[in-house]
Amino acid sequence: MIFIGESIHVVSKVINSAIQERNAVPIRKLAQLQEKAGADYLDLNVGPLSKNPVDTIQWLVNCVQEVVDIPLSIDTTNPLAMEAALEVCEKPALINSANGSEFSKETIFPLAQKYSSDLIILTFSDEGMPTDADERASFVVDILEYANGMGIPNEKIWIDSVLMPVCVNQDQILQYIEFLKMFDDIAPGAKSITGLSNASSCGTPPNLRAMLNRTLFSILNRHGHTALIGDVLDQDLMRLNRGELPEIEELIQRAEDGNQIDYEALSEIERAYVKTVDILTGRKMYSHSWLDQ
Repeated sequence: MIFIGESIHVVSKVINSAIQERNAVPIRKLAQLQEKAGADYLDLNVGPLSKNPVDTIQWLVNCVQEVVDIPLSIDTTNPLAMEAALEVCEKPALINSANGSEFSKETIFPLAQKYSSDLIILTFSDEGMPTDADERASFVVDILEYANGMGIPNEKIWIDSVLMPVCVNQDQILQYIEFLKMFDDIAPGAKSITGLSNASSCGTPPNLRAMLNRTLFSILNRHGHTALIGDVLDQDLMRLNRGELPEIEELIQRAEDGNQIDYEALSEIERAYVKTVDILTGRKMYSHSWLDQ
């Protein structure tokens, strides 16, 4: 699966301060660590970037691409910042955080055409966000038709169907998987992408987030998912992505399929994966203490 490193994000106090102070050291360190860990792209998430958008994003892009040799994903809703970043990217970049709103269609979509960039489109619009598989499918069909009409082919489009935190909406995971099963039929040539860490944000205890993310990765990977924005510094997550933990992947698949599993024969970490599958598939109700149940 294609992995996009998520760590350079303005929500981080360290990164936010570094950008404001033009301190390249922590940013470059994180960029190099993520490249070494196996990231295929680096996401530079600067949010709306309302203050000095052009100078700031160009400084950040240059700061990162001076020390790594992988392409960037430019993650901002500010079209001025987006175009300024694309102007200085040395490798073809991903345009991240487009969506179905009229503002995004009018300001971000044309940049994909102008710079021949791939476009990540989030499945929400001015009318709201689809939640079940059929609503997501309908959105994707419509947005692809719109993008194709602008000259942007499916092969340059990545669809992000916006996972919510599991502790907020547990039922969504099964709907997400159902959507993935129909993705190739409704979006031939396009890629599916997920912000993996979104699933464990907003409440899941920090010490449990990695377990939830890894288990969800394996489920998504099984169902033909194309790409993830996630924590490439999680070594076990990247080992799963490289196929180095086949026994864990097989166990997760058995648990997802509802096969009977002998808990007594499992190690502590194996039991944790099975219990997490039960949460993601809705067989057990989410709580912050799910591994202790």
